[in-house]
Amino acid sequence: MKFLYSHRTRSADGQYIHIKALSDALLAAGHDVVMAGPDVEDGQSAGAKKLSAGGRSRLRDKLPGAVYECAEFGYSMISRRRLGALARSSTPDVLYERYNLYHHAGVDIARAFNLPLILEVNAPLVDERMANGELALPGWARRSENAIWRAADHILPVTNVLAEIVRRAGVPDEKITVIQNGVEPIFLQTVDASPIRQRYNLGGKLVLGFTGFVRDWHGVDRVLRFMASMARDDLHLLLVGDGPERANLESLAGSLGIGDHFTVTGVVQRPEMAAHVGAMDIALQPAVVPYASPLKLFEYMGQARAIIAPDQANIREVLQDDVDALLFSQDANDFDRKLKMLIDDEALRLRLGSAAKESLLRQELTWSANARRVEAIAEKLLREK
Repeated sequence: MKFLYSHRTRSADGQYIHIKALSDALLAAGHDVVMAGPDVEDGQSAGAKKLSAGGRSRLRDKLPGAVYECAEFGYSMISRRRLGALARSSTPDVLYERYNLYHHAGVDIARAFNLPLILEVNAPLVDERMANGELALPGWARRSENAIWRAADHILPVTNVLAEIVRRAGVPDEKITVIQNGVEPIFLQTVDASPIRQRYNLGGKLVLGFTGFVRDWHGVDRVLRFMASMARDDLHLLLVGDGPERANLESLAGSLGIGDHFTVTGVVQRPEMAAHVGAMDIALQPAVVPYASPLKLFEYMGQARAIIAPDQANIREVLQDDVDALLFSQDANDFDRKLKMLIDDEALRLRLGSAAKESLLRQELTWSANARRVEAIAEKLLREK
């Protein structure tokens, strides 16, 4: 099949990883994938160009909220022309779109060209932006979101928690399939992490690790406070990535007297990520939004790391407490208690890590398996068309 893959992502964060990993998996399965996004040339094949690094939109910072949201809607009109030209020139079988608020182009082009529209939903963006104070026109935004979701031929939320939100918007069960995030093949391989441990002087250390673009809500500060309370020379926190909270965390580590026990790598290129995860003894997910499917979680599982994560519904879709991870409650002391259990018990770490990888493989939480799931849905929709 030929997929026309539509998205609005510019950043080189987890969104880019998801887009590239799935499109690469579809290509590996023998399909054609034509990309349609803000940082790719018209008709460019998947994976041909790295998206630019970036974060918050500069326009969003400069414009009043209502004006910015009108501009978002206006971009949908521009995108519609571009997407229509690509649909005409590439003659795809299926339109696959990563959902974005106010972006109605995919719905319009799918109707115009009689294409099945598969819509991947990673977050309830109206709720998310309202919670962050980033939505000036909530009524209009809600109508936009609901209209896009209801118009799609099939929706792929990344968790069951998110699927329930989609159902409440009026999308019937038969149009919803949950597809969690996954891992690339390198994370399933046994990697040599010793060069990474040498690079960051981690010899003889018990390494607590976190990967990703760190923000204040991730709760990494609680790990530093825990380490300071333990007063153990062998504990080291390895933060693989960067983010707006980096400076605050480095300052906190210094004030707690554990600056020498905290390393921030900065941005790490994707081919090195598995080895960085492999250098960890304990993999940290101190916090996660309630509907997300965290990429880091599957990468930790693929490298058979001992995981500590919140005991909440979206995490329990993937992990079981004391089976393939330790899950901590909202009790203020439970995180510290569970983390100390992992630090003190090597056998527990090995048991949980091994079970986490087995669970990943049993649930087929890989991008290649996700590509097969998307393929099956696309074939069904084409038969119905």
